[in-house]
Amino acid sequence: MVHCSCSLFRKYGNFIDNLRLFAKGGSGGMGYPRLGGEGGKGGDVWVVAHKKMTLKQLKDKYPQKRFVAGEGANSRVSALQGSKGKDCEIPVPVGISVTDENGKIIVTTLKPELGKIMYNDFKQISVADLPGLIEGAHMNRGMGHKFLKHIERTRQLLFVVDISGFQLSSQTQYRTAFETIILLTKELELYNEGLQKKPALLAVNKMDLPDAQHKFHELMNQLQNPKDFLHLVEKQMIPER
Repeated sequence: MVHCSCSLFRKYGNFIDNLRLFAKGGSGGMGYPRLGGEGGKGGDVWVVAHKKMTLKQLKDKYPQKRFVAGEGANSRVSALQGSKGKDCEIPVPVGISVTDENGKIIVTTLKPELGKIMYNDFKQISVADLPGLIEGAHMNRGMGHKFLKHIERTRQLLFVVDISGFQLSSQTQYRTAFETIILLTKELELYNEGLQKKPALLAVNKMDLPDAQHKFHELMNQLQNPKDFLHLVEKQMIPER
């Protein structure tokens, strides 16, 4: 599938705080239907964060501001499965937001993505990447029950929490990383108490952002002494366990 879009990168600072770019995924290769051959998948466009990159440097390095991935190879008798097109990377500063021409943020999971991890001894595990739960998911807000049903089938949970906290929109309350963890736990409890009995891991995300280490130490203190900080959350959102 080919995606064409104008992406807007915004980063508040002293100089350039937004930059409009053109990005296009590579088109797929031609198939070979008579022999069951498939054309190669078109290349993808990746947005890759670099600590020392600025929007001004990006603009100067790529004055045309066009990023187009390679086309997939055609299927042929000697290679029925066409090779994948070359990916294209856009180097950007840490902490930016990527939006489409309508201002809608596009760098997030919108539907469950399923995959497998294969180990050297050929053991494998299935992994489901689920979109983030929002407050009220147990009442079917957002994609609520649709996502929570996927969680019921898992053997272990992995929570990914932004170290800088989370705010769904300008109309909703900002939550710190600690508050987010508490609210996630409460949402699972309200939907199905049995989910809290599943083994769980916590991954803290966005640790490359400024002041992340300080916030991480603060979070660790809060998680090790949760009762001292539960006053930060509304009483009805404090989980029983």
